[in-house]
Amino acid sequence: MPVIHAEQAVVHTMHGTNFTAYASPERGSRELCAWHIEIPSHTTGIPHHVSREEVLYVLSGTIQASVDGRAELATAGDVILVPAGAKFGVDNLTDRPASAWVTTTVGFRGVLPDGSWIAPPWTQ
Repeated sequence: MPVIHAEQAVVHTMHGTNFTAYASPERGSRELCAWHIEIPSHTTGIPHHVSREEVLYVLSGTIQASVDGRAELATAGDVILVPAGAKFGVDNLTDRPASAWVTTTVGFRGVLPDGSWIAPPWTQ
């Protein structure tokens, strides 16, 4: 089906953050995954290495993005580019929630600080 309606989206929660999955192989996409991320206020993300390139388009709020140790603030309308293999983390240090639209390719995985691999279900 070419249209994925909002009520068909699946919400996953990880590390206190909501990931609302839209495009994935489970939904008929062969190459791309896309989801909406909602980061509560005063949330410190888990830094992780990414296996594939990832792009975040900030929809609301302010996100502090850290890519390979370089931290920068991104606000609504900004895009965060994360190269494959980079160490990446996002924090919301403000009093308001933040959100972004995220895309990557099918099969995306991350390596957590303890060395364990995670394959988010919304990217498989």
